[in-house]
Amino acid sequence: MRHQPPDPAASPALRVADLVREAPPVGAARVVGIDGRSGAGKTDLADEVHAATGWPVVHAEGVYPGWDGLAKAPALLAEHLLRPLSHGQDAELPTWDWRAGHPGPVRFVPFAPVVVLEGCAATAEPARELLCVTVWLSAPEAVRRRRALDRDGETFAPHWERWARQERSVLRGLEGQADLVLAT
Repeated sequence: MRHQPPDPAASPALRVADLVREAPPVGAARVVGIDGRSGAGKTDLADEVHAATGWPVVHAEGVYPGWDGLAKAPALLAEHLLRPLSHGQDAELPTWDWRAGHPGPVRFVPFAPVVVLEGCAATAEPARELLCVTVWLSAPEAVRRRRALDRDGETFAPHWERWARQERSVLRGLEGQADLVLAT
């Protein structure tokens, strides 16, 4: 761990917030990356951190270029979101229109001194080097799958194995590099 361990009695959101507050910024911003496999609870934790702090949240899922695009996400996040924020600039993030299966409109992300970035591969290189804190969420596969299918219904079901293969490849080793690991 790069930082002092947070108070284990605090809620997960407050533990994350404490780590971020004590971490030095990367350039002009402190960005915390919340990562883990599908259904691990990344969005829920990001929403809880937002509720506790007011920090804006960026969801990486809007960036993935389709069902086979997970490996491209860290470079897209680094180039279009994290580097501009580290320079104190607004960001213009490419998006993906999942229904149409092609690029969507650019998303404007205003500069903020602290930002929460959540999503699969949010903490993989080259994005990792531009984050002040990394958080990994884990849960058993059966639990993750149930959560993901409850959330996304039949849209995700035919793609679960395809996406899981990409996760195994792209996310390999990230849990062991995280500043904070939480079981959900």
